[in-house]
Amino acid sequence: MPTPRIRRPRSLAGQLFAMQIVLVALVVAGCAVFTYLADRRQAEEAARRQVTTATTAIAASPAVRAAVRTADPAAALQPYAEQVRRDTGVDFVTIMSPGGIRWTHPDPARIGERFMGHTGPALEGRTFSETYTGTLGPSVRAVAPVQENDTVTGLVSAGITVDVISARLSRQVAALLGMAAGALALGGVGTYLLNLRLRRHTHGMNATELSRMHDYHEAALHAVREGLLMLDGRRCVALVNDGGRELLGLHGEAVGRHVTQLGLPASLTDALMAPGPRVDEVHLTAERIVVVNSSPVSSGERRGTIVTLRDHTELLSLSGELDSVRGFTEALRSQAHEAANRLHAVVSLIELGRAEEAVEFATAELELAQALTDRVVAAVGEPVLAALLLGKAAQANEHGVELVLTDDTRLDDGLLPSGLPARDLVTILGNLIDNAVEAATGSRRTARVTVTVRAGGGDDPDGDGPGGGEGDGRGELLLRVGDSGPGVAPEAVDEVFRRGWSTKSPAAAPHGRGLGLALVQQAARRNGGTVTLGRSPAGGAEFTVRLPLCTRTSEGAPA
Repeated sequence: MPTPRIRRPRSLAGQLFAMQIVLVALVVAGCAVFTYLADRRQAEEAARRQVTTATTAIAASPAVRAAVRTADPAAALQPYAEQVRRDTGVDFVTIMSPGGIRWTHPDPARIGERFMGHTGPALEGRTFSETYTGTLGPSVRAVAPVQENDTVTGLVSAGITVDVISARLSRQVAALLGMAAGALALGGVGTYLLNLRLRRHTHGMNATELSRMHDYHEAALHAVREGLLMLDGRRCVALVNDGGRELLGLHGEAVGRHVTQLGLPASLTDALMAPGPRVDEVHLTAERIVVVNSSPVSSGERRGTIVTLRDHTELLSLSGELDSVRGFTEALRSQAHEAANRLHAVVSLIELGRAEEAVEFATAELELAQALTDRVVAAVGEPVLAALLLGKAAQANEHGVELVLTDDTRLDDGLLPSGLPARDLVTILGNLIDNAVEAATGSRRTARVTVTVRAGGGDDPDGDGPGGGEGDGRGELLLRVGDSGPGVAPEAVDEVFRRGWSTKSPAAAPHGRGLGLALVQQAARRNGGTVTLGRSPAGGAEFTVRLPLCTRTSEGAPA
């Protein structure tokens, strides 16, 4: 037994086509009926005016007034009435006595009979009209008095039969039906063309399918984590999903606003305004690193742009941490190599019988390494920052750069608030040290990088100065990194935090470079801090980052 075929519901375009055809037909039929009734009423009114005019003219004729005074009015009035009937186009002209006896009639056999109709208003001197069934059938007629010195001496009636009126109307109805058919055909053709266009735009889907697609569309826009931004041909926002609002930091109603009104960074605004496609471009917003892909679309004469946004912040942070781990690995490998060389030297000294010199050589290297470790661990109690400083010191040593902690460096464990992520501290301090080591490596002076890590109030080492240390319940974390490099040119001070700026060249850097200082500023702003650039005592650049710590109560406990 064959499986019964499930009939697919009619498409939305088909449903609208059927509804429009019915609507057009009803409108045309309604107009036709209204026009027919109006034409019928107009035809009757026109016949009434015609017979009234003819009747009044005949009653006022001097010849008729003279004839009604003769002994045989019918002999003089019958030819006259027939001539007027033919000339005026009415169906009958009847002239009668005040008593209603006919003196004229289209059928001579009816002369002398009593008039069939009302004559009362005419006997009172008034002309009136009515529809009445007489010897010729239903007719529209008028009756007027023939007066002599205010005395009614006769009556005149002229009329047009309803059959004649209907014949006139039938010709108008035929023309009306032709026009209605033409209007219906024209409306059907127009509706069919609109149906084809609608079917093309709706892809033949019905209302249920369109509603379901809309629901899926809305659910997908809210569920997808990537940002989606649609711009129309005027570069105004046509659509933006939740992910796009979050990545771009948009607040309030964004749909309908121009790209330049969204408050985005200049580089990102330029990328969205560009007419051509953009592929995997990295841009910084106030709090995030966003990868932008855009593709222009066309729809008729209007062009728009589809923009996808991916959050690159965590990935880049993890990449930076991975680079640090790789650096640590390289430093350990190099130290292992150096340790092997030193071990061989110690063994050789022992073999040569110089045991005292071997012991002195070995202990000197151990004391140097242990001194650095003891200095970092004693000054910085925060484990993450201590590990970072030890690793960066080893990396700097590999490049021939000495990493020095200043005497006022002090950070006890537990001072940092839970709301200050360790990853942001690694991003800030790690990038500043990497840039400082890179700048100091090529300098002619003694290659040195100085690092200050301190919790307290402002620049006061004791935390009781005007910066607001423990005295007023507010404190800050100060991270300062200086180098002995060439420093930053005065004209480039305003550009150092721009994406793409490099310590090697204040121009656009290759892909993967020039994001360090921009990330530092972004992480500082995200935590309510500031970044300033100055000159270090060694003559190079010195970056100072200040991050607010948690507010403390008067008893000293975290608020």
